[in-house]
Amino acid sequence: MFGAGCLLRALRSCSSIPCPRHKPSAKLSVRDALRAQNTNGERVKVQGWIRSVRSQKEVLFLHINDGSSLESLQIVADSSLDSRELAFGCSVEVQGQLVKSPSKRQNVELKADKIDIVGNCDVKAFPFKYKKRHPLEYVRQYPHLRCRTNVLSSILRIRSEATAAIHAFFKPSSTIRVSEENFFDVPAFLTVSGQLHLEVMAGAFTQVFTFGPTFRAENSQSRRHLAEFYMVEAEMSFIESLQDVMQVMEGLFKATTVKLLSNCPEDVELCHKFVAPGQKDRLEHMLKNNFLIMSYTEAVEILKQASQNFTFTPEWGADLHTEHEKYLVKHCGNVPVFVINYPLVLKPFYMRDNEDSPQHTVAAVDLLVPGVGELFGGSLREERYHFLEQQLARYLDLRRFGSVPHGGFGMGFERYLQCILGVDNIKDVIPFPRFTHSCLL
Repeated sequence: MFGAGCLLRALRSCSSIPCPRHKPSAKLSVRDALRAQNTNGERVKVQGWIRSVRSQKEVLFLHINDGSSLESLQIVADSSLDSRELAFGCSVEVQGQLVKSPSKRQNVELKADKIDIVGNCDVKAFPFKYKKRHPLEYVRQYPHLRCRTNVLSSILRIRSEATAAIHAFFKPSSTIRVSEENFFDVPAFLTVSGQLHLEVMAGAFTQVFTFGPTFRAENSQSRRHLAEFYMVEAEMSFIESLQDVMQVMEGLFKATTVKLLSNCPEDVELCHKFVAPGQKDRLEHMLKNNFLIMSYTEAVEILKQASQNFTFTPEWGADLHTEHEKYLVKHCGNVPVFVINYPLVLKPFYMRDNEDSPQHTVAAVDLLVPGVGELFGGSLREERYHFLEQQLARYLDLRRFGSVPHGGFGMGFERYLQCILGVDNIKDVIPFPRFTHSCLL
């Protein structure tokens, strides 16, 4: 057992030996590292997943990505740090100096002096292979892993940016966001819309919106439908014209899209290049033109005169189907088009009666866009008490106590992403698609 004197001498001896110590590393995301302006040898720590490994006689090259950007960060290290476990897909923590890169492919690189493997990856068993471009149909089979592919990670970053852009669009106009409760003491059912709740709030806050999941039990396996999807819904008081509603719809679409193109151009470009070639030009065409307007009656006449054979014969008083919607957009030069004033028998009770006998239409509007068809649906609401006397008591109360002319709309968020990115299947623009007979996660 050491005595106190021996221990003190040992400590003094240790302290007299100069021990090299690294300055604590600043933790950076890959995106922040790539954007760093100060590259004078600052020590940093980056964590992520290996996208590529290249080992030479004296130098080891890695590319790692943490999901914060499409571009990966190049790691340069001495070959002595190489390991058989450093493989595509494994997670690592890398420390070293952030320096200016001599290569034209990137501005900076990380000169590593320490590489720790956090989690191994069996490359043979991993469903995605290095440098292989997998079809979206194949990737869709792995909902728990597909976010690690370039295309899905880009789509999900765009989705996140679009969410922020939508909130930013409504914020300057003093619009109140409404959150719906999820705990109940009475029997309740999943809803396809928060509109009726928004109408309540619009009676106090003038302009309100909500953005969240909605549900539908439609037995559909189409490329356009999900059992759970996200909706942007808005309700505005003192609105007396469909033109006012359409102006907000068009503004939301264009402002959100412009912000996406500005804030995540690399991710959008990847989708336009590999998923939907030609979509960039189509999107620019949508943004630079004013959206068109036609009545439901005009739309039916255009469809009747079309040389195309439709599965569903167009006739006044019948719903417009997807094939009709896409034809109308194409007829209008692939510019989004508002279809207004639908027959009363096709629409819900809360849409405002146009009192235009004998046709008898309501002040409803759908926005049709290229590649998707219906994207927005909205209307003026029936605020006149005597038109609703046979309807719901609570709904009538909103008309009895300080009723005002108002209107609103809903936009399917996933369909919006399909439209701007050119993604054909709605299941590829949501993290975990749930649809008829499928709920993998």
